[in-house]
Amino acid sequence: MMKKKSKIRLYAGQELLAGLSWKLKESQAHYLLNVMKLDSGDSFLAFDGKNGEFECELAEVSKKSLCAKVLKKTRDFAACPDIWLLFAPVKKDQTDFIIQKAVELGCSVIQPVITMRTIAGKTKTERFVAQSIEACEQCRRVDLPEIREAQPLGRIIETWDKSRILYFMDETGAGTDVVRAFDPKAESAAVLIGPEGGFSPEELEILRKKDFAAGVSLGGRILRAETAVAAALSCWQALVGDWKRS
Repeated sequence: MMKKKSKIRLYAGQELLAGLSWKLKESQAHYLLNVMKLDSGDSFLAFDGKNGEFECELAEVSKKSLCAKVLKKTRDFAACPDIWLLFAPVKKDQTDFIIQKAVELGCSVIQPVITMRTIAGKTKTERFVAQSIEACEQCRRVDLPEIREAQPLGRIIETWDKSRILYFMDETGAGTDVVRAFDPKAESAAVLIGPEGGFSPEELEILRKKDFAAGVSLGGRILRAETAVAAALSCWQALVGDWKRS
């Protein structure tokens, strides 16, 4: 019987090296055996967020455990550009979309922010981490973004590293247009997206007074929060990030 060579990708959750054997977690075993229907000798790809991506082979299959052998490295580790996303959580499905697209668009840090108009319930960091891992598996990233605990906007502004420019999306139209706003020489930056209903006037006033913050306009149409995330990050990647360098 010919063994399958699969393009399935998993985040290993541990360091991988060629020749190493590792025991898969129960959820990983279930996915490979029961969902993807792999068997002993079939191969898949795995990454560890540190050493790169590797081709692995199912080496031992039983009801109680599943082991894999690391065959060879297929891609070296490469970190995404140093762009952060700060966003106000919205409804569940829209927040899920934001996490997924932030990962696909190469964010290195994802930071939920509580603003005056944030109406979403309690943020679930564990859920965000799980979603970010799944998105990395699907979009071929070999690094993982850092998912941070939600923080009030005021606290984030007070403790902000002034060497990192903070681009906040200004829905009032007062900000610089996105093409001229993003500095192509900036090696590190962050994008801040407000909640449904936008930032409060008080928050906008505080942000506009900070030397490290710059207001950005995404045009005359009002965008949903999740659309603004995808639009802003796409523009940044095209003008500054690794889309420009590829």
